[in-house]
Amino acid sequence: MLERIEKLRVAGTEAIVDASSSAELEELRVRFLGRKAELTQILRGIAQLPAAERGPVGGAANKARKELEALIEQSAERAGAAELDARLVADRVDVTLPGAPPRPLGHQHLIARTTRLIEDIMVGLGYEVAEGPEIEHDYYNFTALNHPADHPARMLQDTFYVRSHPDVLLRTHTSPMQIRAMETQGPPLFIVIPGKVYRRDSDATHSPMFHQMEGLAVAEGLTLADLQGTLLAMSRALFGDTREVRLRPHYFPFTEPSVEVDVSCFQCEGTGVLPGGGRCNLCKGQGWIEILGAGMVDPNVLGFVEDHGYDPERVQGFAFGLGIERVAMLRHSIPDLRRFFDNDVRMLEQFS
Repeated sequence: MLERIEKLRVAGTEAIVDASSSAELEELRVRFLGRKAELTQILRGIAQLPAAERGPVGGAANKARKELEALIEQSAERAGAAELDARLVADRVDVTLPGAPPRPLGHQHLIARTTRLIEDIMVGLGYEVAEGPEIEHDYYNFTALNHPADHPARMLQDTFYVRSHPDVLLRTHTSPMQIRAMETQGPPLFIVIPGKVYRRDSDATHSPMFHQMEGLAVAEGLTLADLQGTLLAMSRALFGDTREVRLRPHYFPFTEPSVEVDVSCFQCEGTGVLPGGGRCNLCKGQGWIEILGAGMVDPNVLGFVEDHGYDPERVQGFAFGLGIERVAMLRHSIPDLRRFFDNDVRMLEQFS
């Protein structure tokens, strides 16, 4: 009897060690320790054995049962942990996947798309893209751009100043990067500067925050004709190959001479009259649409960076600035600038 108990113990130990799953261990528990198991039957028959055999047989059977129970419990814990790890890997939820039903993919905002379009056009003309701070110093925003101390743009009703630092403000245009760029790089310099700007305006065509694209070219021998040719190439890329540009005299503190730039109307082809008759509502019958301001860089501006290689007697430059919203409104017939910032999905989804 003792030999049989030892054989059962060894067989059970080997089977349990080789078991690879919780289900297999449960089968072995029933097989070696269940109510109908041989070891269980031996323990139940102890009373029928001769008195001399009861002690040794009972002790050996109980020891074998306890060893097998402990071994099954340890193996079950290991198998359960391994199976749990496997389930966690197999059942892992990718929280980055769309829900059900999946939402359609988003797209760039119309302002971002228009900005990228103008950048691509200008990069194709040999310009580089530069960016600057939106919180600016009075020196870069006004002084170094030839604004006199009493210029209206420097007044509180036009510009957002930082109360604790009177010489710090939210930039009113992207032009401060003209000075910053020339301070870090000598001529020739050809850059465009996109970004947000801030002014105290708010109506259908003005917003306290809007986007501009500044262009600056400085080299030897540049003339107003180079400016006109650059703006013509950009306008045709934006509004069609048949567009023409017109320069009108104007005034800006940082350019001399300064010009307002018009593009021939792309709705009436510059005639001022719609094909079906009647005045063109886009250009209001003028045949031209104002799109930006520009001019030759004022020598006084170059004087602020003369120590960086920008001798006004040797190099010349031109600059231009346009409103991104203005271009987007013209290209997509949007009547109110505030629609860009209302976050009305019905409007935004039209430009996907």
